[in-house]
Amino acid sequence: MSSSGARIVITGMGAVSNLGPDAGSTWAAMREGRSGITRIEGEEFAQYGDVWSVEIAGQVKGWDTASFMEHREAKRQDRFSHLGLGAAVEAVRHSGIDFAALEPDRCGVVIGSGIGGIKTIEDGVIVMRDKGPDRLNPFTVPRLMANAVAGNISIKFGLKGPASCHATACASSGHAIGDAMNYLRRGLADVMIAGGAEAACTPLCIGAFMTMKALSTRNAEPNKASRPFDKDRDGFVLAEGAAMFVLETEEHAKKRGATIYAEVVGFGNSCDAYHITAPDEAGGGASRSMKMALRDARLNPDDIGYVNAHGTSTPLGDKAEVSAVLKVFGDHARKSVGGKLLMSSTKSMHGHTLGASGALEMIACIHAVQEGVIAPTINLDHPDEGFDIDLVPHHSRERRVKYAMNNTFGFGGHNVTLIVGRYE
Repeated sequence: MSSSGARIVITGMGAVSNLGPDAGSTWAAMREGRSGITRIEGEEFAQYGDVWSVEIAGQVKGWDTASFMEHREAKRQDRFSHLGLGAAVEAVRHSGIDFAALEPDRCGVVIGSGIGGIKTIEDGVIVMRDKGPDRLNPFTVPRLMANAVAGNISIKFGLKGPASCHATACASSGHAIGDAMNYLRRGLADVMIAGGAEAACTPLCIGAFMTMKALSTRNAEPNKASRPFDKDRDGFVLAEGAAMFVLETEEHAKKRGATIYAEVVGFGNSCDAYHITAPDEAGGGASRSMKMALRDARLNPDDIGYVNAHGTSTPLGDKAEVSAVLKVFGDHARKSVGGKLLMSSTKSMHGHTLGASGALEMIACIHAVQEGVIAPTINLDHPDEGFDIDLVPHHSRERRVKYAMNNTFGFGGHNVTLIVGRYE
C-alpha cells in the first residue's frame, strides 16, 4: 500500500480530438500551431433550416470505434463515451500496464464531463415527440448519464477501486485529475485512470450557446475564429474530444518498470461565488485556485515556467484570467519588465471542449516540461490592451521549464489549477 504524500506520476496518455485521433497527433498539431476548427457537418442540423448564425465547431471527424469496441456495444453508448473510452484505451496501451496482473480494488477511475450524453437526450426527446415513450431506446439512461464514461472504463479494465465522475462544467476534467491524484496520495489506490470526455457539438448545445451570444460567428474563416486574448475575438468555438491519463504512485510505477512522463505536483480549486456564467472580473477565484495549487506543490510563483491558460476567447473570461495571473505572478509574468513566464491558450487551435478541456490541455503541459516546447496561441494578431504577458503568439517556443500550470474555469464559478513537473 502506498503511503500518504507519495509522489504521483503520469505513465500513459491518450486523446481523441479534432487535432488528431490520438495523443501523439494531437500534440503534433498543437506544436505546429494547426487549427482543428471547421464548418459544422451533420444532417441533424439541416432539419432546423437556415437559422444558424454559428456554422463552425471543433468536431472530431473521420474517427470511429472499430479498433476498440464491437459495433453492437458502440450502439449502447453515447458519443461522449466513445471518445472517452477510446482515449482511455490508448492511455492504458501507452502506459504498458496490465490491469489483469494487479489487485483490482487498488485501481480506479475518475472522469469529468460537463454535459454527458447530450446527443442521447436530444434524440430521445425527438423520439418521444414523434413516436411515443414506448419507442425509446432501452439504453437511453446508461447512454445519457454523465458517469457513463467512468463506469464503462471500470468495466473495460476491471477496475474495482475508487470510481467517480465530476460535472463542474468546464472545470470537470481538472477536478477529476486532481481527485485521482489525491486518492493516490492518501494511499487509497496505486493506479488511477483520470481525464475527461465531451461530445456537445449538437444542435441543442450549439443553439443554446449561440443564443447566449457566447460563440464566435467568424464562419468564413473557421481556423481563425478561436482567438484568445486578441482584441478582435468574438466568442469561443465549441468543440468535442477526450483525453485520459494513467496516474500511479512513483513506487508502483518504478516497481513495474514504467516510463514516467511527468509528475503531478499540485492541485487547487475554488469558487468565484459571483455569477452563474460570468467570471469574477477581478480574477479573485482564479487567483485563489492558483495560489492553492502552488501551496500544495510547495512551489513559489517564480518556479512556474509555463501556464496553459483557460483562455476561451471571450472578452470577460480572458480579461479575468490575465488579471488573476498578474495578481499571482507579479513581475515574473510581466513582459514589460522582463518577466520570464510564458502563457498560451491551445483552445486557439482545438476550441473549447468544455468538461474535457483541462485534460486535453494537460497534454500541452506534459510536453512542455518533458520536451521544453511551449504550444502557441495562434490567431493572436492584436493582443488586448493591458495583457502584459508573453502569450506565445502564432508559433511554438523552445523553452526548458521545470513546472507547468494548467488552469480550467467553469460556469458556476468553478476554478481548478493543476501543476505538473518534469520528472527527475
